[in-house]
Amino acid sequence: MQAELVLNCQNHHGEGIFWNAEDSCVWWTDIEGKSIWSLNPETSQSREYPMKERVCCFAPRQSGGLIIAFADRISFFDLNNQREQIIEQFEPHKLETRLNDGRTDRQGRFILGGFNEVSGAATSSVIRLDHDLTVTELISNISCANSTCFSPDGTTMYFADTPENEIVAYDYDTNSGSIANKRVHCSFANEPGFPDGSCVDAEGGVWNAEWEGRRVVRVDLNGNIDQVIDVPVWKPTCCAFGGPNLDTLFITTSRLMSDEKALAKEPESGGLFAVKPGLQGVLDTPFCG
Repeated sequence: MQAELVLNCQNHHGEGIFWNAEDSCVWWTDIEGKSIWSLNPETSQSREYPMKERVCCFAPRQSGGLIIAFADRISFFDLNNQREQIIEQFEPHKLETRLNDGRTDRQGRFILGGFNEVSGAATSSVIRLDHDLTVTELISNISCANSTCFSPDGTTMYFADTPENEIVAYDYDTNSGSIANKRVHCSFANEPGFPDGSCVDAEGGVWNAEWEGRRVVRVDLNGNIDQVIDVPVWKPTCCAFGGPNLDTLFITTSRLMSDEKALAKEPESGGLFAVKPGLQGVLDTPFCG
């Protein structure tokens, strides 16, 4: 199967995509383009919201507005009036790291991880933001956090430190938000790309966008790749199920570190793509804090 272009938005670095059932739109961020985007797939109406700083990932809040992971902090944010309430600074003592990938768990906590964007060293972390705004470190010594997503029942958390070239799984305590029993879920050693952003379908399969791999793959419950979606550009970044029936897989892509020659060959790089793979997704829970 091949994904088709649905919006030629030419993001510098599209990422962090999710479906919002409240407004029937798919939302994502252009991190390096410093903007947030939305698209209503039924009307094809899209909108770009310019931001003053990089938005690395975000999620809707149950009480309204957004929770946003900027590069250096987590904040509540209102797009309508640009009002920000800072919740937590992220690793202020580490000048090389920034926030990167994140997603809410089934109970509405926000799990998000960092990226050493200067040296690539494993000096960052993955944290959990609870409903009461308490911050807890879940994983240390991370280079580039990606693929955070949860099984349909919420008891398994999937994650990738991208340079490690594998997706791992943890037992996830839905009451406390703690993790245990780390194991390799799927190695990407023989894949053309590296594991970037992920989501989960209703059967528990993990869909992963392969950075520099021109594809999105589905990993079944046994850790085997059983479906491949071809993406006609070099750098897929993240994916999410959306649409009225949650049966469309939306895929963000990037133009980051692509020279003029590469972009001339693939001018749709940075666009939003979509495909109907024959499965339905699972709706993310809004942040409950």
